[in-house]
Amino acid sequence: MTADEAQLGALLEEVEAFVRGPGEKYAAEIERTRAVPERLWEDLRDRGYLRLAAPQEYGGRGIPFSRYLEVLELVSMSHASVRMIVHVCNGVWRSMDRFATDEQRKKFVLPQVAGDIRVAFTLTEPTAGTGADLRSSVTREGDTYLLSGEKHLITFGVSCDYWLLFARLEGTAGRDGTVALLVDRHAPGVTVEAMPGTMGVRGTDHARLLFDRTPVPVANRLGDEGRGLEVALGGFLTPSRIAVAMTCVGLARRAQELATEHARTRRTFGKPLASRQAIAFALAENAADLEAARQLTLYAARRWELGDERAAALSSMAKLTAVDMLTRVTDKALQVHGGIGYWESSPIERVYRDARAQRFEEGTNEIQKTVIARDVLGAGR
Repeated sequence: MTADEAQLGALLEEVEAFVRGPGEKYAAEIERTRAVPERLWEDLRDRGYLRLAAPQEYGGRGIPFSRYLEVLELVSMSHASVRMIVHVCNGVWRSMDRFATDEQRKKFVLPQVAGDIRVAFTLTEPTAGTGADLRSSVTREGDTYLLSGEKHLITFGVSCDYWLLFARLEGTAGRDGTVALLVDRHAPGVTVEAMPGTMGVRGTDHARLLFDRTPVPVANRLGDEGRGLEVALGGFLTPSRIAVAMTCVGLARRAQELATEHARTRRTFGKPLASRQAIAFALAENAADLEAARQLTLYAARRWELGDERAAALSSMAKLTAVDMLTRVTDKALQVHGGIGYWESSPIERVYRDARAQRFEEGTNEIQKTVIARDVLGAGR
């Protein structure tokens, strides 16, 4: 075993201990209060879990993406808000860094990696779809953009310091004219509304944002005008979809663990549930489903690391496959528990609720199928 392998092994043991110990206490508190305590952010930052994938020269751990996913799988066995914090913080720096100037790197990227500032990825709009039809727009006056429009479903959009926001130059259409901007959370002309509570992923804040000629320095633009979607999709979305696929694997692993434990301990008619062939077969199907999704996700990650031109399609395949797997596994896991699993007192109840959210993150199944179909049919080649 190399020194790097030994260090990663030690980290995996440490993270699993956190998930099963402090992580469960945080989970109980979040479910009770419907809010993420500030000390959770601080705890994750101090443990170094928010900079696992960033380069060492940036102050990160420098763990290769495909190996970082092994850590994320474990984190995803915890509460959904815990894995959301770790996932977002370990990914959003990459989207900024790809196009950042040296000055922007010092001002935004390095502080975000260190956990000193929070940056919320701000793409989704209530009146638009996949990104190319953005409605939020900017006009330029000298060294300032004036931003108008609205965003919604923005994760950490209430509690962040900056929004990494995507808009278009007024009067443009399609990908042309899109811009990526870092917008100060406290800039004038912004209305921030916390969205209502969600079915699952309780505690994570989501925002609805209204901009009315909000001033944004041109110096806060990442990349050139017209490359906004390249910042959003190429720098962040492909690896993020792969990462979300692995969070599905982690949560499904927790559901399978709970179902297996219940099957071994619950007795009916004098026998443990595990002795019933129907239950045993359901768990066997889950195990195969889980491993298939894990291996496809890791394959997509390795191809992305190598710069494979099909990485975007593979990321969508991984996400689509893992999401559908998570749906099947959590459904069977709840069924194994019987009626008692439907009560909030049962851990599987929270897992079942949280699992539904991944079907929306980084694009719905329908969006993933669109990406995959383009690859299969050779569109644009």
